[in-house]
Amino acid sequence: MAICLLAVRSAFSQLSIIPEPVSTLIKEGHFKFQNNLIIVVNNKEVNYTASAFVKQLSDASGLKVSVSSTGPGAIRLLLNPSPEKKIGDEGYHLDISPDRIEIHANTPAGIYYAVQTLLQLLPKEIESKSQVKGIAWEAPCVSIMDYPRFAWRGLMFDVSRHFFTKKEVEDFIDEMVKYKYNLLHLTLCNDEGWRIEIKSLPKLTQVGAWNVKRVGYFGTFDPPAPDEPRDYGGFYTQDDIREILQYAKARYVNILPEIDMPGHSLAAVVSYPELSCTEGAENYKVNSGEPFIVWPAKGHFYGLIDNTLCPANEKVYPFIDKVITEIARLFPFEYIHVGGDECSRNFWEKSEAVKQLMQKENLKTLDEVQSYFEKRVEKIVESKGKKMIGWDEILEGGLAPNAAVMSWRGIKGGIEAAKMGHEVVMTPTNYCYLDYMQSDESIEPHVYSTLLLDTAYAFEPVPDGVDEKYVKGGQANLWTEQVFNVRHMQYMLWPRSMATAECLWSPKEKKNWDLFAKKVENQFDRLDVEQVKYARAFFDPVITVKKDAKDSLVIELSAEVKGLEIYYCFDNTHPDNFYPKYAEPLPVPKQAYMIRVITYRDGKPIGREISVTIDELKKRAGIKKG
Repeated sequence: MAICLLAVRSAFSQLSIIPEPVSTLIKEGHFKFQNNLIIVVNNKEVNYTASAFVKQLSDASGLKVSVSSTGPGAIRLLLNPSPEKKIGDEGYHLDISPDRIEIHANTPAGIYYAVQTLLQLLPKEIESKSQVKGIAWEAPCVSIMDYPRFAWRGLMFDVSRHFFTKKEVEDFIDEMVKYKYNLLHLTLCNDEGWRIEIKSLPKLTQVGAWNVKRVGYFGTFDPPAPDEPRDYGGFYTQDDIREILQYAKARYVNILPEIDMPGHSLAAVVSYPELSCTEGAENYKVNSGEPFIVWPAKGHFYGLIDNTLCPANEKVYPFIDKVITEIARLFPFEYIHVGGDECSRNFWEKSEAVKQLMQKENLKTLDEVQSYFEKRVEKIVESKGKKMIGWDEILEGGLAPNAAVMSWRGIKGGIEAAKMGHEVVMTPTNYCYLDYMQSDESIEPHVYSTLLLDTAYAFEPVPDGVDEKYVKGGQANLWTEQVFNVRHMQYMLWPRSMATAECLWSPKEKKNWDLFAKKVENQFDRLDVEQVKYARAFFDPVITVKKDAKDSLVIELSAEVKGLEIYYCFDNTHPDNFYPKYAEPLPVPKQAYMIRVITYRDGKPIGREISVTIDELKKRAGIKKG
């Protein structure tokens, strides 16, 4: 018994499987992959998974591997003759011994997820697209039983702010499934672009899919000149969408389409100005990153132009019907996301049409006006045989009868919806927003907030006091205002998406930050082989500031990862491990200009050097210049 317990405990440190399986037992020995290996399947529905595994193994190792429906076979991918209740639809058993690998599951999806685990047990070179010689192609002997905690394990990819091609979306799917995500939420339209062909409304892509290319800090650009070409952007044809859907289906990924309304609808309004209630809408242009919403430090945000579909305009609802009709025909997933967030209503306040609507429908607040809109949209969605889901703003003014809620402004909206008996997907900004910075703002592309890896890993989808049956799961969201290309998209995704994946798949009691951090480092090696970019930000020093009783600045230094040493200086030079080592909170020397900080491990630098001026740190601490 003591040996068995030791084996289970060592499974965490010796294996680097993300997300952590439900149960892992390490055994002695290895299974060695050899030429002319045969993979046996007992159901043709498993053929794609088997063939994909064969291709990846053959490309990387050069070994000859084949798939058969008969014979003993050294590797066996077997659907259970009768379902095993405990592992459900996506669970599996993986047993590796020196002479055989056996996978059992209730469904082809379970087989697929087992193979993702098996791939993580192989040498990192399995991620190579070409043959790597001199590698011992083997996997440790283990016995794993595994199944997900949540059915909804999502990643949101915003393709509206910056357009990403069909191939880039398919590559995104390939990366997410390695960590057992099963839902891709595609944000298909916004103020910066309409990205999906709607055949009955051709201007949406003829006009709404294009803006003026800008680089720099999105949201700060000057308005484009009238003669600047609007040729930056793009869209997916319906055939493109069908191909993406088929690609996702083969990898057991559902796709949730989002058509954001009534706010964030500028691309639609530019294409069809008659959808607005505001004079001058015909002069609007698709946003290219110039300011058009004001976000005051105090008070409610407001629009400089009216980027909303007007709830009092009867032309809006046939427009929505046409869009939802074509979306529903394309996407097989049961839900359609209708947005509902960040609606600038200041133009509604002035609108005579909105005032008449409020009087006619006895609506007392603008919250109720938006609720009126959402309830009409829900009827349209349900008439197409789909369910509606929206951001938590759809709770305000009264939730549509059957709507599901995606809780992003913290967990409050999710708690409220669940207590009302509505289904909830948890995606709070403070744990799940991947567009946030992931290290000190002095070295990161600037965004308005920060999400460190250890914070992302602390995500718990079921709040205290909420019945778990209403929490479908959760997701991480990558908004792309500041994401201009694929490499930066990858940098923002990994490794924080690994953290969310483990939060959504693994049992709550199996989560362990220190062990997860070690696994992430091993995953980095695999990403290096695959040539996928990632952030090493969790090795960076973390600078925390506060003011003491005398209103003087005090600096605290820390690291997300255990075992790192932190070195610093105030003399404007570049510290290494011969400089002072941090041990306790630091007062600032008189007239010091900046602090520089770096982390080391085993005598070698591991984090990036961070340099921050003292004035900036005082600003962060709320100390006024004096």
